[in-house]
Amino acid sequence: MREALSLWFTQNKRDLPWRTNPSLYATVVSEFMLQQTQVKTVLPYFDRWMKRFPDFKSLASASGEEVLKNWEGLGYYSRARNLHKLAREIAQFGEASESPEAWQQFKGIGTYTATAITSIAFRHPVACVDGNVIRILARLSGDSTEFKDSNQAFKKLSPLAGTLLNESDPGNHNEAMMELGATVCTKSNPKCAICPFNQFCAAKGNNPERYPVKKARQLKKETVHRAWMKIEDKILLHRSNVNSRRLANLLELPRLEHLGLQSSKFEAQGVRPVMTKRRGISNSQIREHIWNVEPTEKLDHPEVEWVSIEQLPAATLSGPHKRWIQELLDEKQLTLI
Repeated sequence: MREALSLWFTQNKRDLPWRTNPSLYATVVSEFMLQQTQVKTVLPYFDRWMKRFPDFKSLASASGEEVLKNWEGLGYYSRARNLHKLAREIAQFGEASESPEAWQQFKGIGTYTATAITSIAFRHPVACVDGNVIRILARLSGDSTEFKDSNQAFKKLSPLAGTLLNESDPGNHNEAMMELGATVCTKSNPKCAICPFNQFCAAKGNNPERYPVKKARQLKKETVHRAWMKIEDKILLHRSNVNSRRLANLLELPRLEHLGLQSSKFEAQGVRPVMTKRRGISNSQIREHIWNVEPTEKLDHPEVEWVSIEQLPAATLSGPHKRWIQELLDEKQLTLI
C-alpha cells in the first residue's frame, strides 16, 4: 500500500508553490492558510503573502494591521493573528523545535497542523489525520461507526494512520494521503478506478460515499440587520473589538443596534432593504439585510467610525462586506477595489 501510494503521488501530485520551493516557513504559512480553506482559494493569497513576508523575520516585524490587510478576504482572521504571533516567537528565539508537542504550544496549532509541519519540514515520523485522511481510512476499513464529530473519528482512525505511515519518508507519505483525499477519494463521486488503494479498499463497489458515517450537524440560522449610511464621500463602518474571536479589528457595515435602531421601524413604513445577502461562518448560516439609513454626524457608539471612500482600499474589511460595499458603490460608479 505504501509503495502504491508513493508511486501514485510521484506521478500525480499537484505543482503547489509550497512544494516547489519548500521551507519550514512556507510549510507553516500554507498549513495555516489551508485550515478550513481549499487549495484553489489559498493559492493567490499564498503568492501575495510570500512576496510581502518571505520569512519569519519579515512577518514578525510587520504591524498587526498590515498582516490582517494581507490576509483580507481569506476569512477566519484568528489564523493570521496566530501566525503573526508565532513568527514573532520564532524570530525571538531563532530556532524551531522538531517536536509536534512543542508546536502545539503555539496558539492556533492543533494536533493535525503540528504533525503536518514536523513531518514535512523535519521528517518527524508521525501520521497526519485531517478530514481527507479520515475519509480515506474510513473507506479503506469499511468503518461504519457513526461519528458525532471529527475528534471522535480522529481517535478511532489514528491508529490505522500510524500503521500505514511510511516512517522513512513521513512528509511525502502524509502529503500523498492528503492529496489522495483532495483529488481522488473525494467526498462525492470518488474516482475509485484510478485510486492506488482500490485493491485494498473495503468500500470499493460498496457505496463509498457513505463513509465516514457522520451524525447530522445542527446548523444555526441567524438574521442580521445592518445600516448603509453615507455622507458625501464617507461611509459609516463598525470596527470589531480586538478581542473578537472571528473578526477582531475588522471593519464591516454597522448593525442597526449599533445606531440605536430596529428593523421593525423600517418594516412598519413598508421600506425594503437595499440589499439582502447570505454568508456562512462555521456552522452558522447568516442572512444579512442592509437598510438605507438617513445620515447623521451624531453617533455615540464607540466602535463606529466614518471612513472615506478614498481610504477604503487601505482599510481592512471582512471579505463579504468588501464585496457588498463595492456593489452599493457601483451604483454611483465609485471604485473600492
